[in-house]
Amino acid sequence: MKRAVFPGSFDPYTRGHDHVLRSSLNLFEEVIIAVGTNTSKNSVFSLKDRISMIQLLYKDLAQVKVTELTGLTVNFCLEHKAGFILRGLRDSKDFSYEKSIATMNGSMAPGIETVFLLTAPELAGVSSTILREILRNKGDIRPFLPEGMPFAYPHS
Repeated sequence: MKRAVFPGSFDPYTRGHDHVLRSSLNLFEEVIIAVGTNTSKNSVFSLKDRISMIQLLYKDLAQVKVTELTGLTVNFCLEHKAGFILRGLRDSKDFSYEKSIATMNGSMAPGIETVFLLTAPELAGVSSTILREILRNKGDIRPFLPEGMPFAYPHS
């Protein structure tokens, strides 16, 4: 089975993430969205809430699984028998950053390939970092979330 892991903090999960995930369904029989905590980011949504919102979004897609990611992504891939890491790219800055991570992952687990998919051009400006700032300043981020995404404003 061609299984990929789509890792990220997804705080919040954006239309760009959704585009990459849906594009990948033509390539993989199963995609595991692995939701983790990035210690260098100040999360707005709890890990539990992020997982729950994404699970509800894809509840009708048997090809998509959503679970918590702890530890290294390559170890998670090995544990779940996934041969691929899925990453989305918005621009050349993303590529430079992701290429370095892919190189390190390839050194740690040579059998696992990183696959890059481009985000739709109209979504290239959407980032979780910007959406967290909008939220912190009492703005509405719903236009930047996937259609049908269950959403509750985080408690502050």
